[in-house]
Amino acid sequence: VQLQASGGGLVQPGGSLRLSCAASSSIFSGNTVGWYRQTPGEQRELIAAITSVGSKHYADSVKGRFTISRDYAKNTVDLQMNSLKSDDTGVYYCYAWAKGAAIWGQGTLVTVSS
Repeated sequence: VQLQASGGGLVQPGGSLRLSCAASSSIFSGNTVGWYRQTPGEQRELIAAITSVGSKHYADSVKGRFTISRDYAKNTVDLQMNSLKSDDTGVYYCYAWAKGAAIWGQGTLVTVSS
């Protein structure tokens, strides 16, 4: 498994979750990594990404609430999600952009509900 995501679960609105994705060093090092979200009936949406030099990109819907980070020593990319809303519910997929293609993890379900 090249990408292994974890950390999803059920959380109340306003709560926090931290997602983590462990990657193999061959696809993590030097590549952009990040997270997409997919909800039923919708296309997969880019939520956050971080380049090899640490530049970050966020979807407008999560700016100020989500923080992406990467750890080169552990080959992990994390997504700290705060002030969660019901609209944040979905399956979150980590990815790495390597050699001109996206490599996907298996997805982890996040449910925001009271």
